[in-house]
Order: sequence, then structure tokens, then C-alpha cells
Amino acid sequence: MKTLGVGVVGYGFMGRMHTYAYQSLPMLYEPSPAKLRMVGCAVRTPASQELAVRQAGFEFATADYRHLLEREDIHIISCCVPNSLHGQVALDAIRAGKHLYIDKPLAASLEEAERIVDAGREADDGRTRQMAFNYRFVPALMRARQLLREGRLGRIYTFSFRYLHSTNADPARPLHWKTDRSAGGGVLVDLGSHIIDLARWLLGDFRRVLAHPVTAIPERPDGKGGMRKVEGDDATFLLAEMRCGAVGTLEASKLAVGANDDLTLDIRGEKGALLFDLMEPEWLRFYDNTAPGGELGGLKGFTAIECVQRYPAPASLPGPKLTPGWMRFHIHSVYEFVRRVVEGLPGDPSLADGLETQRVLETCYASPGRWSEVTGA
Repeated sequence: MKTLGVGVVGYGFMGRMHTYAYQSLPMLYEPSPAKLRMVGCAVRTPASQELAVRQAGFEFATADYRHLLEREDIHIISCCVPNSLHGQVALDAIRAGKHLYIDKPLAASLEEAERIVDAGREADDGRTRQMAFNYRFVPALMRARQLLREGRLGRIYTFSFRYLHSTNADPARPLHWKTDRSAGGGVLVDLGSHIIDLARWLLGDFRRVLAHPVTAIPERPDGKGGMRKVEGDDATFLLAEMRCGAVGTLEASKLAVGANDDLTLDIRGEKGALLFDLMEPEWLRFYDNTAPGGELGGLKGFTAIECVQRYPAPASLPGPKLTPGWMRFHIHSVYEFVRRVVEGLPGDPSLADGLETQRVLETCYASPGRWSEVTGA
């Protein structure tokens, strides 16, 4: 079995999640695609460095991520830093010849995302570089893609994708970089990047969009006793037309009081429909419009497909009948990345997928309130 050394850049929420996923592979997959060594972690403060070593068992921690790139025994770099720092970390990792697993969004701007993708193409070194779009690895959404590819819905007419949180509804919540456009944030970036990617993955590329961003709370505490103007959106509503001809809506909001992690999709076509709710992730609901009807309904109606945790082999734990959770989707995403590293395959979702999501984001922010073509896809 191949041994791969891992270096994680950032040890906040996502840094810990990536680390946990790497560490989980030998327990959840039999066999694991590789033996993984958690070699180094780059994180700013001495306290966080000590935590990474003590908690996750990294062999060393450093304040400078370039120390990870210099190590020949580190083959994989996981980029888990704030969006505004993605660009330089990704470019340096590519130039150092590392396999790269990078959290969404790819970068803080379209120009930066293009530089990253161009660097990967120019390197042409056979390294695997992959986006962490973890919702592609929900079994129910994997099944949805199967049904769509099989043509079970026929021509797609309409769709609705929503991703709702409640975290920005409180005016007393301090300003955070995820709400600050100058730091590469904004709710459309943070939540919307997921549903934009899912829409592309399930329905194909965007043709044009009309975006309506909302900043409901124009000033927030700055964490230093003062107030600061909010430069990002608390919610954004999109009308979208896809290249396949389907039209629909996407909503990303952190103003949804009562929401937890509510990601839903609704896709309607000539032959059927699909419904999914992340708060009930075990089920994909499928309506077969070709099923026979009858006086009492026949076989018409939505069928709840028990996708549960039916990942393909070699997934072995916790088991196909047991309920999945948010962390499990990240773990399978990391499994696919490591498998592709071992087999010498390109990443999927690729950096190019990240670029196309960035292209939609940039189009929305650049021209709010009017239809704009998504060019370059």
C-alpha cells in the first residue's frame, strides 16, 4: 500500500474537518486507498500549532505553510485557509509539485481562480488537484445525478436550489470575513458556491443569471467596540437559465430564522421530478411521470428512494443502512481525492469546476439586478 504524507494549511473548522477525514479513511474503507501520514500543519498562532500536534498527531506544526512545501515526505496539501489566502497557497502548492485538495471557493476572485487553473495546466505534472465540493458526495445526490444521466426526467423544465442558514439574522453578531467581500466572503460565496456547483453538476453549465443581493444589516460590531460597514451580502436570490434550457431559482441566505443547514433542491422535467432535503439526507424523492395512473391514482406519486449511506465498495463502515451525516460527505470526498492520487487520475470535481463556479459568482456580483451572460464556460 502506498504511503502519502499530508500537510494541512489552516487548522480552523475546515482544517480540522479535512484532518479528521484523512484520519478516518483506514476505518471506513477496506481497503483504504493509501496509508496516510499526518506530517505537518501550518497555522498562525503557537496555541493552534500546539493543538494541531496534540489533537491530530501531526509530526510538526509551523506558522509558515512554505515549510510544508519544502518537505519531500509531504505529497498532499489541503488548503483550508480563508478565501483571500487561497490563491497564493494554491499557486505555491502547484509549483512545488504537490497534490492539492482545496476548500471552496477556489479563490477570492475570478482572475485569481484563472491563474490557479492556468498554473495547474502549465505544470502538466500528473498531480491530482481537486475541489472540496462535499455535497457531490451525498448518496442521495449521487443517485439524483444517475437518474438525470439516465434521462429519467427527460427534458428539464424548472428547478429550485436553496441553501439556508440563520447565522446573520442577529444584528449583534460581529462582522466576520465570511460576510466581507473585501476578504473574499459574502453569503453567495459561502453557501451559494455549493448550490451553484450542484446545479452545474446536475444540470450543466449556466447560460445567464440575474442576481439580487441583500444586505439586511448594513453595520455590524467590529469586535473592537465599534461598528463597521458590511460590504457583503446576507442573502442573494438568483434567477438562472441553464444551457440545457432549464430555468429556475437559487437562494443562498443566512437570514433564514429557524434554519440549521437547510439545503434543498427541486428539479422538474417532462418525465419526472426530484426532491431532496439535506435535513433528511437518507432520501431522494423521485416522481416518475411515465408510471401508469388510474382511477385511484395507479402508481403515480413520489417514491422515497432509500439512498441512506449506500456508498460503493470499498466503503465498509458505518454501513449502508445507517443514516449519513455532514462529516461523512466530507470523508467520501477526501476518499475520492486520495483514490485519484493513488491511481494517477485528475481531480473530480476539478479546479476547472471551481473556476466555473467562480465565474458564476463573479457574474452575479458584477451585475446585480440585470440579466448577465456567464461567459467562458
